[in-house]
Amino acid sequence: MKKKRIMVAMSGGVDSATTAALLKKQGHEVIGVTMQLWDYGEAEGGCCSADEVCDARRVAYEVGIPHYVVNYMDSFKELVVSDFVEKYDSGLTPIPCILCNQFMKFNFLLKRALEMDADYLATGHYARIVQDSNTGKYSLSKAVDLNKDQSYFLFTLGQKELSKLIFPLGDKTKPEVRKLATDMGLKVAKKPESMGVCFITGSSYREFLDPYLERGKREGDIVDADGNFVAKHNGISSFTIGQRRGLGFATGKPMYVVDIDSENNKVVVGADDDLFRDKLIAGDISWVDGPPADRFNVTSKVRYRHDGDKSTVTLIEDGKVLVNFDKPQRAITPGQAIVFYKDDDVVGGGWIKEVVH
Repeated sequence: MKKKRIMVAMSGGVDSATTAALLKKQGHEVIGVTMQLWDYGEAEGGCCSADEVCDARRVAYEVGIPHYVVNYMDSFKELVVSDFVEKYDSGLTPIPCILCNQFMKFNFLLKRALEMDADYLATGHYARIVQDSNTGKYSLSKAVDLNKDQSYFLFTLGQKELSKLIFPLGDKTKPEVRKLATDMGLKVAKKPESMGVCFITGSSYREFLDPYLERGKREGDIVDADGNFVAKHNGISSFTIGQRRGLGFATGKPMYVVDIDSENNKVVVGADDDLFRDKLIAGDISWVDGPPADRFNVTSKVRYRHDGDKSTVTLIEDGKVLVNFDKPQRAITPGQAIVFYKDDDVVGGGWIKEVVH
């Protein structure tokens, strides 16, 4: 690649630091930018906290690039945190990282990069972008390191965004990245990875949610599949599909959350076999390059750590799709994302709205 002007999203971690250092080493004009997304107060926060901003600034100094901080706190609260609260309040299980990628990084920050006359925005995501030399079209593919692959979280990217993005770590493994960081003398080379939801600093997400919840913390009934009363619950926000621990009762045999009826404020429990379903409806669909057909076969992942399984996707009304799996899947969870793959390439994805019984 010829010398380019590239903005790097720097979170303060080893991946974004290595991304910036690599691009600088390759001769590009690199600008480091860190997003301020949440007010952590006195708490020790996750990515984009004051400590992380300091680490990002320190790395930028080490690498020899300018560093800026942009404040997107209001937008983050409106688009990511509010969605997180609303979904739990409705008995759904959200994934805020996907919305953060969609809005904060690849909408607001990408626009900022272009406004600063950057040719590209680069991030430390583990995924690959490949351009077809014949068609000029871009594909979004899994990373070489499948244990770190983050393509699942990037399904909202289309051709417009992919043409302006660079993922330098997509062809590297995590150990290789740490070695590169060490070889380049980056002080964050051995820094532990941040885990969990970045804006939650308390002992649990339930502690974070409690001040915001309305419907989600109302007392209600736990029932079996036939509607028989089993126990009381303290709010549907405390439950997710497939949950076994913390149900608040004992029956002498394993019981799992198999459904959450938010309309009637009920949690439905059953045996492990009751968790398996082979159909779902997803909405708010995004395509990397449009749907392949009205009906097509793909491998679909219903959660990040799901291996994926063969399925048939059919376009239905209101921009939704019906997904039929070749075999039943365990604990399909409304609120989670479903992502469609052809081999290693992301076709598209959307949000699980309903499990078809």
